[in-house]
Amino acid sequence: MTSIPIAFGERLYSRWDIKRFLEDASVDILQLDVAHAGGISELKRIANMAEPYDVAIVPHCPLGPLALAACLQVGLSISNFGIQEMSLGIHYNTEAEDIDLAFYLKDQTILDIKDGYVHAPKGPGLGIQIDEDMVGKISKKTEPWQPRGFYGPDGSIREW
Repeated sequence: MTSIPIAFGERLYSRWDIKRFLEDASVDILQLDVAHAGGISELKRIANMAEPYDVAIVPHCPLGPLALAACLQVGLSISNFGIQEMSLGIHYNTEAEDIDLAFYLKDQTILDIKDGYVHAPKGPGLGIQIDEDMVGKISKKTEPWQPRGFYGPDGSIREW
């Protein structure tokens, strides 16, 4: 046992993957990825399952505004929500030329942080609107995306 909270989970895929960690009290914070965990409904089921164990849900979201909006909808609907990870300012969102994280949203300010909070989107569904013209325009670019390499001091490949 330790007094340091243990957090993990972004590579777990269902409530069945998580169940044993809850039962043996080996996790304090679940950092689940809405895309990996089966979507909004499954993430919410996992959050409900974790609640009696006093385990917080901190959605892992290194992706764009669609995934973030989905995570926010879950966070707004559960009592054990901790904090929301966002990929603002991370290398793959700052290295792209003139492309902002929310470039394909009609309202690119809808997920802005104000006084330390992201306010709940008020529209139907996820609360955001996609600019389909922008998606069509940007999808015509023919440059292949090359992932940034992560290498250790010895040149070995590392995952982040």
